[in-house]
Amino acid sequence: MPIENNSTFAPRYMKVTDLLAASKKTIISFEILPPTKGKSIESIFTHLNPLMDFKPAFINVTYHRAEQILKTRNDGTTEMVEIRKRPGTVGICAAIMNKYKVDAVPHLICGGFSKAETENALIDLDFLGINNVLALRGDAAKGEDVFKPNPQGHHYAEDLVRQIVGLNNGIYMEDDIIDGAKTDFCIGVAGYPEKHIEAPDLETDIRNLKRKIDLGAHYVTTQLFYNNQHYYNYLNKCRELGVNVPVIPGLKPISNQKQLTLLPKVFSIEMPTELQQEMMKANTPEACEAVGTEWLLYQCRDLLKNNLPVLHFYTLGKPMIIYNVLKQLF
Repeated sequence: MPIENNSTFAPRYMKVTDLLAASKKTIISFEILPPTKGKSIESIFTHLNPLMDFKPAFINVTYHRAEQILKTRNDGTTEMVEIRKRPGTVGICAAIMNKYKVDAVPHLICGGFSKAETENALIDLDFLGINNVLALRGDAAKGEDVFKPNPQGHHYAEDLVRQIVGLNNGIYMEDDIIDGAKTDFCIGVAGYPEKHIEAPDLETDIRNLKRKIDLGAHYVTTQLFYNNQHYYNYLNKCRELGVNVPVIPGLKPISNQKQLTLLPKVFSIEMPTELQQEMMKANTPEACEAVGTEWLLYQCRDLLKNNLPVLHFYTLGKPMIIYNVLKQLF
């Protein structure tokens, strides 16, 4: 007896670009970190549950390379041991889609992964019905000053985009795979409103971005910023240089005084003077979070006033700041 396909209960997963095109109001999306190894998926659900009140269109899940630590043997000698502190991106995406019936967007990175490992991850994602990916180079390994690719991996995000596009066309690494199944990934890439830290200038950075778009990437998600004018200038410059795909603004709440110096150092971004002044006046953790909430609210209102179709939030351990902002916006 054939099994009846009851489409009423079947979630309809969509590509990010289709979600953007279909929406008649501002889309909300989030980015989360996998839990550290040893923690359960429940930590993800606890993090996301309050945010789901705002019906996000999609949820990004970051991907992490293995780390190496120096371990002392019993005989006193040392060796470098590889560990995985945040595994599980593919499984978390599947769990999110199953639990919340919302699209998940796994990150894929060059750092620490071979081309074969990337291909196998893409095959797993395709089998699971996950048809969105964010293709990134990734950061340098912990303890290293410059990015070093896996010897069998990709050096640049554009090479990763090229591999994903190839798989969308049924091209696999093994030459003997003829008429291979074609995947159908919607590919996002990263943008840097204040330029990538390694780029000599913004125009060069955007021309590098355009190469990824020309190869087949479908949209851009930006790095965090705290001065909206940087985003508007970046968007205008992208259009001027021929990058005409959606450019999604990435927003992260600031929640403590240490971030005033840490975030500019890590991401090479401007921290507005007014934000610095208000944060330095805050003398309790609660007061710091209140400042961060108000600044994020200000950014969001300004972006909405300029008819931005999507707001993407880096939640990263502070979901309630974002919850409180969204509660006032919608």
